[in-house]
Amino acid sequence: MSDKLTIQEWHKKEAVRNFNETWDLIDKKDRSDDDNLLMIHKAHASRFHWGEIGTELNFARGEWQVSRVYALCNMGESALYHGLRSLKYCLDNNIGDFDLAFGYESVARAYKILNDTEQSSKYLALANEANNLVEDKGNKDYVASELATI
Repeated sequence: MSDKLTIQEWHKKEAVRNFNETWDLIDKKDRSDDDNLLMIHKAHASRFHWGEIGTELNFARGEWQVSRVYALCNMGESALYHGLRSLKYCLDNNIGDFDLAFGYESVARAYKILNDTEQSSKYLALANEANNLVEDKGNKDYVASELATI
């Protein structure tokens, strides 16, 4: 058997690796400025690789992660841009469940950072409505816990 990966396999491996390493940085306590920069780069790298071989669901989740990273770095405009992209992938492709709830969540969080209380409240309400339709209790509870942080 060959040890060589196809280009598709390589992109998937890199997408997953960078996505998981981004999560490690998201969860890291007391991130430094260098950690934040690395987190931004890894989130974009993951989204890039999914863009080469993934599906709309991968794109939605990748854009959500990029948005969350920018939100954590208090970069509201970038968080909003990528949050709106995540939400658009969900809405345009009938992606529901927790992905839709998180699409709305990312936009609400970005507007909160941008001090737009009206828009943040609007999207938070939409996120809660979408979360009401999530069937898996564990996913529903996780989304609710994230919404509570906005």
